[in-house]
Amino acid sequence: MLIEVVKSKIHRVKVTGADLNYIGSITIDEDLMDAANIVQGE
Repeated sequence: MLIEVVKSKIHRVKVTGADLNYIGSITIDEDLMDAANIVQGE
């Protein structure tokens, strides 16, 4: 069985928002997510 562990990476991206009350929660521009093949919640 194969498990894909690294699918996409965005290098030197500008984070446009963050929730300080939730560890790991950031906001990334939807166009960048589409270009990197990353979906919401991934």
